[in-house]
This record gives sequence, structure tokens and C-alpha cells, in this order.
Amino acid sequence: MAANEVDLLRQFPLLLPQNRKKTVYEGFISAQGRDFHLRILLPEDLQLKNARLLCSWQLKTILNGYHQIVQQRMQHAPDLKSFMIELKMILEVALKNRQELCVLPLSSQFYSVLIEDIETLGWDKIVYVDACFSTIKLKAEDASGREHLITVKLKAKSSLISIHSQFLAALESLKAFWDVMDEIDEKTWVLEPQKPTRSATARRIALGNNASINVEVDPRHPTMLPECCFLGADHVVKPLGIKLSKNMHLWDPEYSLLRNLKDVLEIDFPARTILEKSDFTMDCGICYAYQLDGAIPDQVCNNSQCGQPFHKICLYEWLRGLLTSRQSFNIIFGECPYCNKPITLKMSGRKP
Repeated sequence: MAANEVDLLRQFPLLLPQNRKKTVYEGFISAQGRDFHLRILLPEDLQLKNARLLCSWQLKTILNGYHQIVQQRMQHAPDLKSFMIELKMILEVALKNRQELCVLPLSSQFYSVLIEDIETLGWDKIVYVDACFSTIKLKAEDASGREHLITVKLKAKSSLISIHSQFLAALESLKAFWDVMDEIDEKTWVLEPQKPTRSATARRIALGNNASINVEVDPRHPTMLPECCFLGADHVVKPLGIKLSKNMHLWDPEYSLLRNLKDVLEIDFPARTILEKSDFTMDCGICYAYQLDGAIPDQVCNNSQCGQPFHKICLYEWLRGLLTSRQSFNIIFGECPYCNKPITLKMSGRKP
């Protein structure tokens, strides 16, 4: 046995090779009287820089926030023994910091009841528990099969079962809202937000002809008429606004929001696949990008033969650079960079 292997075994007697090539080590690393399971996979050349460290969930939890330095030390360690020594030092520091942060201020009876509550709920409902048992993440499904997470900061009088019951009740109360939003996400082209969270109440939906509608839905009354704002060239969106005003009385909260929008606006919302095959585009006509610093084009040329969309900041910079442009109060007048027809940009009192 080589000298470095002897040293490794002497300092880490619970970490043993699992094959003759000694490319796989498995066992435990000890720190502050505790043993943590780990597995190390080495390449054929036994170089640490290409090795993989597989940790138990307990060790992974404790080293959370130290992954970068662990990877760095693995990249630069000359051999396995050196890396294990450095890993143990990192683990000691991590445990010390957790002990300083993790003080169990609650009684042993509270934790006994907490464990009973978890067993009653089922461990499958638990997504995460911190080392102090002061923060727990629970998961639950609503009636439509959607999975939701809640983070609970436990206090002396907390009842995990009661909290979970309230969580389920809240999910049930929002089921209709999520059903409405899911239908919009599945059956239309949602421009914003691109990855909506469950708390997002607004959707900007593509209509075609470089136009869109932004709807703000009330989660408490998701099938009632939402706040609507049309975005696009006047010759496209004005007729839609007129239809909305004329047909508002047709709105029936017994139907879904999407069906009501179709009936009131007298349109079929085009699917994304259909719009992508047409001449429809939402890329900015100046920077040629869809997103710019998180914003998508929200300005458009009103010329019915053009209708090119722009980011507000791009159009602002373009018009400001034209020698022929002028500004009156908070409106900048100039020419469209595509059709040279008059175009205006309304400012909000400051640069967009």
C-alpha cells in the first residue's frame, strides 16, 4: 500500500476504496462527533479535478452555500488525502456557523408534537427541513393536480396540521383563478410574463397584426370582466375597444374568462404556432430583439401598411437622434424608421 494511501486510511478510517483500481471511495467523514456519508468517484487517471463528490442529503444540507469552495478545492487538491483534509475543515466551519445560527429555543415537547404532526401528514408532504426544525417546506396538490409549495417558519404555538389545512383551503379558494390562467396559457400566445408564477394576475396576449391585449384578473372573481388594455396600432386596437364597450353586457361569469373574451371581442385568439408561421412579429424594428432588459416591444407604428413594433427605449433613442424630430411637452414627434410616416412617442416625464 502506497504511503499516501496509508495516510488517507489513518486520517479517514471510515472512507474505503470500493474497487481494485481505487477509482471509487465510499464511507463517512467525521466532524464534531458526527459522521456524514459520502461517495467519491475518480477518473481512471485518479485526478481530483475530474472527480465527482456525492453527498448524503444531511451533508449536502450542511454544505449548502459552500459548494463553490468545495469544487474549487477539488480542482486544486494534489491528491485525495489533501482534498479530504480540506473538506473536513470546510465541514467544521459550516457546522460551527450552523450551531451559532441554530439555537433550539422551543421545548422538547414542541418537537415531539412536530414529529407526530409530520408523521400524520406523511413525510412525502415534506420538501425541506432545516437543521433546527424551525423552517419547513410543505407541498400539496390542488383539485386540478397542480403542485404548490409553502414555507413555514415554526413558532411555539404552531400546529403543522393546522397550517397544512389552511394551505389546502387557500388552494381550493384559488382553484378557479388558476384554472382561468392555465386555460389562457395553454390556448393563447402569452407574451408577458414569459414564465408566469402562480401569483401572477396579468397576461399580455398576442392578437396578431402586431397587437396584443393585457388583462389583469381578480383572483377572487376570476371569471368577472378583467381590466383590459389594448396595445398596438390604432387602426387595429380601436375597433377592438369599440367591440368591448358595445358587447360588455354579453359577459357571463358562468363561462370561462377566455370564452367571454372571444365572445365580447368577436375574435378567436390565434395560437402561437399559427402566429409563428405568419408575418406576425414582435421583434423590435430597431434593435431586432424581442426582449431588451426584460422589456418587450410596447410601441408600434400606427401606419396601417407598417405596424412595426418597437421597444420604448429604442424608439426614444431613435427619435432623439433625428434632426427632424421635435418635442412638445411630453410627446416626441418624428418619423418611423421603416415607412418614414409620422410617429409619436408619449413620454412619462422622464426618459423611458
